[in-house]
Amino acid sequence: MSLSYNALPESVRKIYPWPGADHEVAPGVNQHYVDVGEGDPILMVHGNPTWSFYYRNLIHGLSDSYRCIAVDHVGCGLSSKPADYEYRLENHVSNLVKLIETLDLTNITLVVHDWGGAIGLGAACRVPERIKQLVIFNTGVFDGPLPASIKACRFPLIGDVVIRGFNGFLGIGLIRAIADKKRLANGVEDGFRAPYKSVADRITHLRFVQDIPLEDSHPTRELFLSIGEGMKQFADRPSMMVWGEQDFCFTTFYRDEFQKRLPNIESHGFADCNHWVIEDAHERIVPLMRDFLSRNA
Repeated sequence: MSLSYNALPESVRKIYPWPGADHEVAPGVNQHYVDVGEGDPILMVHGNPTWSFYYRNLIHGLSDSYRCIAVDHVGCGLSSKPADYEYRLENHVSNLVKLIETLDLTNITLVVHDWGGAIGLGAACRVPERIKQLVIFNTGVFDGPLPASIKACRFPLIGDVVIRGFNGFLGIGLIRAIADKKRLANGVEDGFRAPYKSVADRITHLRFVQDIPLEDSHPTRELFLSIGEGMKQFADRPSMMVWGEQDFCFTTFYRDEFQKRLPNIESHGFADCNHWVIEDAHERIVPLMRDFLSRNA
């Protein structure tokens, strides 16, 4: 089952006014995406526990000049949320590659955040000829420190109770991932909550956490580390990084690791912003992106 656009609260549809479209990634499993504007494509890839709604302000700010595409991973947003799906990085990457090829996207500006970093950059490593440049927000594709609270959510029973039972992962995000809580007003908090009302709706929040490859034997570890190594092939392409420096999860350690792999990357650190940096600073980010895109047209 999936949530329809028209079932979203009116307050959410007012600030996210795009019904979008679906494409089938497996029998009976649809992936939802928003596709707005014309021009060179900007492909926006969200993380956990958000959805394409997270990118609404970039779409509003850039779709007059660019084709803005924002995807919902299977299990997220308005995509299907099957109980028996294998929610692994491999499948999320394959789904995104399938969308890129279905829409025949080229000269892509790839925008990634959180788990969207591993998914989006993983897809980029598979179709590098379609990627023109990168815009990276707080994320990581290499080993690094993680908060104890996230590690604890990977334990059996604890994760089920906290994440699926009490919607704790999204709850923590709404408390800790935004520096300026006033930005959650006027339908914004409703937008983050709307697709994740029930225990069944939150399955992928838990599966994303369980798919963090901390152990050497983890089935996702080889792919995850290969993506980090694969970043080197993009070292000569234009890239920009915007980092919320108050992030409790993806600290500046991860920003520094990206700079090692992409030594020419243009980096902007926002000391007053948290993990959901676009929520905290979209008014500053849109002009930065416009400048970056125009310089690399």
